Parts: sequence; structure tokens; C-alpha cells
Amino acid sequence: MKDYSKEGQVIGLDLGDEWSHYHVLKGGEEVGVKGRMKTRRAEVEQWGRQQEGSRVVMEAGTHSPWMSRLLEACGHEVVVANPRKVQLITKNMKKRDPVDARLLARLGRVDVELLSPVKHRSAEAQQDLAVLRARDMAVRVRSQLILHVRGAVKAVGGRVGSCTTGSFATRAAEQMPAELRPALLPLLEAVGALNQQIRHYDQTIEELGQQRYAVTQRLRTVPGVGPVTSLAFVLVVDDPRRFRSSRAVGSYVGLHSGSRQSGEQDPQLPITKQGDAFLRRLLVNSAQYVLGPFGPDSDLRQWGLRLAGRGGKNAKKRAVVAVARKMAVLLHHLWVSGEVYEAFYGSSRQAAA
Repeated sequence: MKDYSKEGQVIGLDLGDEWSHYHVLKGGEEVGVKGRMKTRRAEVEQWGRQQEGSRVVMEAGTHSPWMSRLLEACGHEVVVANPRKVQLITKNMKKRDPVDARLLARLGRVDVELLSPVKHRSAEAQQDLAVLRARDMAVRVRSQLILHVRGAVKAVGGRVGSCTTGSFATRAAEQMPAELRPALLPLLEAVGALNQQIRHYDQTIEELGQQRYAVTQRLRTVPGVGPVTSLAFVLVVDDPRRFRSSRAVGSYVGLHSGSRQSGEQDPQLPITKQGDAFLRRLLVNSAQYVLGPFGPDSDLRQWGLRLAGRGGKNAKKRAVVAVARKMAVLLHHLWVSGEVYEAFYGSSRQAAA
């Protein structure tokens, strides 16, 4: 493996929405080569093919997925740094794009492990994940519209009866006061259109799970894990073999407690909330179902209920997070091992012992 601290070329690349700045270090020396280029595919590809085989260091961001794949195709070793770990840049009192590029190059020359490198998912996984995120946004917008209509009707003394989101547009149109119809009927039309689009997304997600990501069918046997959560887990993780242990997945999605131990002090900190917030929210929702009144009995449910019953006003919240973390570990284990989910796997092993 090439020792970039003494030989080879290291390039720090600070990504911007319009312009990206670069700084080149060669053979452990400052060669003074720096500049900028348009953050566009054609310009980046042209620049990448003009450089000799290099280690290119950039921060994770909006443009880093496609740019890292493009530069790897040009023959470069690409290191995507975790922005949370590059405090020299985020807390620099003289922060400028060319300075950031130089700092990235110098850090990449010394030891890339200091940057906590991020592994981006494949282009195919990113495209399919866009379907899930688009559905999530449509559901959020629909919820906001429904809440607005209910609130507006209630403000004039009316009510919209309980109903499903699918039938809300029809029910609200029937019960809406006449004076509000000019203002709110267009919103109900938008709710109807969103319902239709969400159904289309659901159909697409089912097809993806059956045709392209068959492992999701096994993950869906876990209570609380449906088509959206199982597919999101597979697409976000992308490559399950990059984790040495299934337990590491809990930290990957930010469901593990942080630590700040120093000397005799080791305070209990909340979860880190690092990683993909979308997947973390889905896992928490699944955990709430497992602990809720309709959750089927299982080792996981019993374990979570014991945690929730230990007292304290935050016991239920801690139990939900703990179950979500254990669920992430379970899903990864099922994925890698190929085993079938058993609701009372732990209990059966103890009985056999």
C-alpha cells in the first residue's frame, strides 16, 4: 500500500454547490498547486482524468456521493471524511474554501482514519432510496394539509369526523362549512392527489422488495417491520458485510448512547443521533408498535416492557430506543446469516439449556 505521507499525490477537495476548490500535496511536499472547478459532472470528470492517480479527500455532503463515484472511476482513491470529525475545518476562525481544501489534503496525507471515512451507498441504492424519501415527504405534506383543514374547520365551530387519510378528502368536503369551501376545497384536491401518489409509491416499493431486494421479505417477518422499513434498512446499510458485528449497526444509525468519559467521570449521555435520520425514525416507529397494545408477544417485546417498567418518567422512551437499537441488530443478523426470525428464540435456547 502506498505511503502517502512520503510518496504519491494527495488532493484536498472542498465541495461547493457552484464551485469546488482543490489543493495538491505531492510526495509529502507542498507543491502549491491549487484552484477551483465547476461542481458539474463534465468539469469534474475532465479534471479527474487530468490528475495522476491520487488520494482525493473530501467531506461528506450533497455532492460527495456522485463525485466520489466519478473520481473512483477515473482511477483515484477517494476518502470521504465525516464532517463531525473534522473540527479543524468547522471551528476554524479563518474558514475559507481554499483553506479547507488544504486542511483536507494534509489530514489525508497523515492518516485517513482520523477522518472517520464514510462509505457511500451505490448509485442504484441511492436511486431506489429516493423513492422512499419521496413517499415520506408526500406523507408529511398530506399530514400537514389534513391538520390545517381540521384546524380551520374547528375554528368556525365545525368538525370533520374521524376517518382514514384515504377517505379524508371526501368526508371533509361533505362536512365543511359553506364559507370555508372556496379556501379549503383546493387543499382537499391536493390531499386526494397525494393519496393517489402515495399508493403509487407503495406499489413501487412492493415491487422493489419482491424483484430487486428479496431479503426484505425475510426482514418483514419481524413484527413492526413493513415494506418501507425493511427496504429502507437494506438500502441505507447497502453492504451488510462492512460491519464486523451486527451490534455495530445500532451505533451506525445513531441509536447508541454517546460517551464522554474522563478520569473518574463517566456521565450517561443521550443517543448520538448520527447516521441516517430517516431510517432511525422508521426503526423507532417499529419499536413503538412492538411495545404498543397491538404488538405480538415475543422475546423482544417482553424485554422492552421490562425496561419500560423499571420506573421513571423517561423509562418508556428509553425502552423504545433500546428496542429500536436491538431491532436494527436483529435485522442485520437475519440479513447476514440467512436465518428465519423466531419470536421466542432466546427463550427456547434457555429452555433447551
